[in-house]
Amino acid sequence: MNIQENHDLKSLNSFGLPARARYFCTLDDLGHTVRLRDWQAQHPELPLLFLGGGSNLLFVGDFPGLVVQVRLESLEILEGDSNYNYIRAGAGNNWHRFVRWTIDQGFAGLENLSLIPGTVGAAPMQNIGAYGVELKDCLQSVRAVDWRNGEVRDFSREDCRFGYRDSSFKSVEPDRWLILSVTFALPREPRWKTDYADLRELLEGKALNARVISEAVIALRRSKLPDPAQIGNAGSFFKNPMVSAEQWQTLKAANPAMPGWPQPDGGVKTSAGWLIDQCGWKGRREGDAGTYSKHALVLVNHGNATGAEVWRFAQGIIASVQERFGIRLEPEPRVIGG
Repeated sequence: MNIQENHDLKSLNSFGLPARARYFCTLDDLGHTVRLRDWQAQHPELPLLFLGGGSNLLFVGDFPGLVVQVRLESLEILEGDSNYNYIRAGAGNNWHRFVRWTIDQGFAGLENLSLIPGTVGAAPMQNIGAYGVELKDCLQSVRAVDWRNGEVRDFSREDCRFGYRDSSFKSVEPDRWLILSVTFALPREPRWKTDYADLRELLEGKALNARVISEAVIALRRSKLPDPAQIGNAGSFFKNPMVSAEQWQTLKAANPAMPGWPQPDGGVKTSAGWLIDQCGWKGRREGDAGTYSKHALVLVNHGNATGAEVWRFAQGIIASVQERFGIRLEPEPRVIGG
């Protein structure tokens, strides 16, 4: 276990933002967790950040503590039952490569989540989702270590307290638990989710299977979202906001084209991208910070933006949408260093 000082994080976050960690190490062996906890116990004043693929972080400054990049990449097919196949994946596996690996093994269930950036361990923190599927729909359990005392615990789906782009790991007890692995329950009898109009159109006339749906999802995402290797971004930057039924009726009367999806609790989810577009932010640029020309929900680094500049740009969007619609947008990425 090699702990480095003053480590450059620019290549380790998908925005490609300049930032440095006071201390940095990679964790690729479960046995090193004890040594790492011992090291941190000797430096209790230092904050700690677990890093996956860096695709859901916005560094607005340097990190004054220890950054641990998780690279636990085990893969194991477990004994299944009459309804499900079970797979355990180490937290450091690249998410998209893992999805494609499951398809290569003949499994279905994760195809709609193809090409989402990040790692397996970060997926339950955010409860990632796309095209009608969320991670919680196919998760069996999460294994994590309590960084306070070293206890290893298995979390059931219910224990994770999943919400919309949220979990207990993210908002209830951030930085307490280091996710080691995730076990997935993939149905033996696939239940294809193809209700989204764009996806349904691409799949029209095709015999459905996991690979065909995955390829369609990949094509859709590439047509709408920029490749972080080409232009820095963290995917969708804002959550789709929820409003009450009463507020929705008022907004819809004033904005007939405003999209909305009724929720089980009686509220309505609307489109953050639509709201941002209506406020004139799509394709806008301030210095090297901006929104993607094809998707107003995606903030980008055109090359040399700082995290502070991207965050300032994001705050301008939040204020603009709040003023026009009375809705306060919430960012999906975690803001680090400010």
